[in-house]
Amino acid sequence: MDDKPEIPEESSELFEHFRFVVDRGQNPLRIDKYLMAKIENASRNRIQNSAHAGNILVNDVVVKPNHKVKPLDIITIVLAYPPRDTEVYPENIPISIVYEDHDIMVINKAPGMVVHPGHGNFTGTLQNALLYHLQQTNPDDPDAKPYLVHRIDKDTSGIMLIAKNELAQSKIAKQFFDHTIDRTYVALVWGNIDHDEGTIDANIGRDIRNRLVQAIYDDPEKGRHAVTHYHVLERFGYVTLVECRLETGRTHQIRIHFKHIGHTLFNDDSYGGSEILKGTTFTKYKQFVNNCFSLIPRQALHAKSLGFIHPTTKEFMHFDSEYPADLAAAIEKWRQYGKGLVNEE
Repeated sequence: MDDKPEIPEESSELFEHFRFVVDRGQNPLRIDKYLMAKIENASRNRIQNSAHAGNILVNDVVVKPNHKVKPLDIITIVLAYPPRDTEVYPENIPISIVYEDHDIMVINKAPGMVVHPGHGNFTGTLQNALLYHLQQTNPDDPDAKPYLVHRIDKDTSGIMLIAKNELAQSKIAKQFFDHTIDRTYVALVWGNIDHDEGTIDANIGRDIRNRLVQAIYDDPEKGRHAVTHYHVLERFGYVTLVECRLETGRTHQIRIHFKHIGHTLFNDDSYGGSEILKGTTFTKYKQFVNNCFSLIPRQALHAKSLGFIHPTTKEFMHFDSEYPADLAAAIEKWRQYGKGLVNEE
């Protein structure tokens, strides 16, 4: 019997996947009650929402909460993460809301904003801001709160999807699990990438020497499967602008994948990108790069677009975002520098 969650901390997607094989001696029992006994801290409401979202399968068939389990049934469930135990207080922090309805919100996260409290960041997070917004717009609902379905790094900017109730969260979690969410990122990376497009397929897990970063592992027991597709948007000589399409959603996936292929993200301090990795030794060039670092004092990564099926209307929705000012400025500076290199040739 496998009753461990499929998705540990090394993920930016906030769901768990469980698989159970029912014992031979099991008496008929409602599946929601069965799963409550099997999954720690899983409320009946969470499990029923997963069932209503189509996230509970018995022998590969979607079932309702009142389905009776039988001996040797194979049960799988995708369960969205519950709100964190950390108490979150509403804070009046400006957020850029791209779209909102009864079930979901789409926001454009600013760089420098932590998604949820924890690890020394208990205030000033996106979750604090979302909670304030929902309480202000739903004054008659004291339980109004955001339900996170994924997260992006503090210093990564861009499009995020938030659920406004547990059922919507469960339905969106299944789309992340099925890899049907369409996500693109734009990154400025060191070096001139050899090919115009490619795929990086390398297992990712926490670095055993530094728990704050990720590492690549050949052993699938140490690292989780991760796939990033990319194609080149522009070449600037010593750096390249790429669009990335995520097939999986691991923590720091794009950042560690591009470091793995020798093209660390520009100014990514955690992975060595805040040093001059490509170019000349001329003092003038060093000053130019330092000026670029000043323009974008973070890793040059932006969650550009997001496409998904609306959890209630079933309509396909797609949201795109402009480059944030810091990334746009750095790109333009490198673009002009790249033209100079071409003219010199």
